[in-house]
Amino acid sequence: MHLAAGAVINAAWDLAARRAGLPLWQYLTSLSPDTIVDCVDWRYLTDALTPAAARDLLADRLPGRAERAEELLAGGYPAYTTSAGWLGYDDAKVTRRALRAQADGFAMVKLKVGADLHDDLRRFTAAREALGPDFPIGIDANQRWGVGEAIGWVSALGHLGPYWIEEPTSPDEILGHAAIRTGLAHAGPGGSPIRVATGEHVHNRIMFKQLLQADAVDVVQIDSARVAGVNENLAILLMAAAFGKPVCPHAGGVGLCELVQHLSFFDYTSVSASLSGRMIEYVDHLHEHFADPVRIVNGRYAAPVAPGFSARMHEESLTRYAFPDGPEWKDV
Repeated sequence: MHLAAGAVINAAWDLAARRAGLPLWQYLTSLSPDTIVDCVDWRYLTDALTPAAARDLLADRLPGRAERAEELLAGGYPAYTTSAGWLGYDDAKVTRRALRAQADGFAMVKLKVGADLHDDLRRFTAAREALGPDFPIGIDANQRWGVGEAIGWVSALGHLGPYWIEEPTSPDEILGHAAIRTGLAHAGPGGSPIRVATGEHVHNRIMFKQLLQADAVDVVQIDSARVAGVNENLAILLMAAAFGKPVCPHAGGVGLCELVQHLSFFDYTSVSASLSGRMIEYVDHLHEHFADPVRIVNGRYAAPVAPGFSARMHEESLTRYAFPDGPEWKDV
């Protein structure tokens, strides 16, 4: 039900932005602090952030908002890629794709981990040797471990300098993430901390509130469609900014790159006003089905300029793949 509500709400924002003749990120940027605050359902949140405090935060960001928007139009937003390190890629393919991502200007590459520790050590070592000691390499376990197993496994990879460990355990594990973060506080090179990132499967704003209150995450990973649309993501962006945590959205599914870029662009213009530690995931997957596909230039998301939420798909794609009567399903 929550996902369905998100689809309807996102469609309404797409319509509002198209009627305004603006891409959604610029439409949101044009709204007053009072209007943004009024878009948030503040039930269950005010012990962490009040509407008045959120309004003050947004008002503090008004100076420079137009300049930040121009900066995005000129230079885009940092991106990282997951396409270098899917499980099942051999070492040569991981190395080749990682080097290509580095040359293309991406801010980070991400490797999937968690199936076999020896494979993870070998693949991570190959990527690290190819990219050098300082290039950010994130790792993503897709919820494979319990708390103790996560701490032990990531610690075994710690000398290779993971930029973050993403989804180390169940997304429902608020206290588990806090324990993992504490357990990895000195697990990186030279006793440095390893960041903990999660959020793509976090179900609602209250769970994000608890992750932030428990100091359980270093990186907040919103998803444009998992929670109840733009309104709930506005609440999460505001809370992340209030707690001083960077937002690096998840964008690993069809259309998610197109949608979530607008939320990050708005976050920079109007909420966090910072690009430090912030980047959007990019997966080169099925963008050709969208009327306003995402554009990557020099490893950065180019600012969307067409009115709307970049969500509209080509009619031919919708007809061809409609289940169960579309032509693509006739022989299935």
